[in-house]
Amino acid sequence: MKDARPCSIARTLAVVGEKYSPLVLREVSLGATRFDQLVRNIGAPRDVLTTRLKRLVDAGLLAKVAYSEKPPRYEYRPTRAGLDLEPVLLTLMAWGDRHLSDGDRPMVLEHVGGPGPGAGHELVPVVTCAECGEEVRHDDLTAHPQAPGWTLTGPAAVSAQG
Repeated sequence: MKDARPCSIARTLAVVGEKYSPLVLREVSLGATRFDQLVRNIGAPRDVLTTRLKRLVDAGLLAKVAYSEKPPRYEYRPTRAGLDLEPVLLTLMAWGDRHLSDGDRPMVLEHVGGPGPGAGHELVPVVTCAECGEEVRHDDLTAHPQAPGWTLTGPAAVSAQG
């Protein structure tokens, strides 16, 4: 069997695609940075959480920072790479609210943008084009495979044969 399509989604999922990893990133972004907080808020077994945290630190998404020397204790803070995943988490949350809830949204985020007091409003994340500012919709996209030997429908040699 040939190799699968080269894909940034697959590479990303290799790092954060397991159940507890995005939940760790969620908790850290909300301010729960200590191991016991993460265990409580996520509900992951301690040994599994230890493994996930090590993987996220090794991948450069979290930084392990000492907050106590005796006994040695650490907290986990998001790095720039970890913070760059926040929009992904926000859109996953919005999708779940839209398609998997019966109106019971466990979290609402407020965007405190704009000038002046009271300028906050409920965040509804959308994907926009950085160039033109337009909301991105499926029908407005055209894919251009960059991996050698690949077309939109698969490997070039296979695609040509049908």
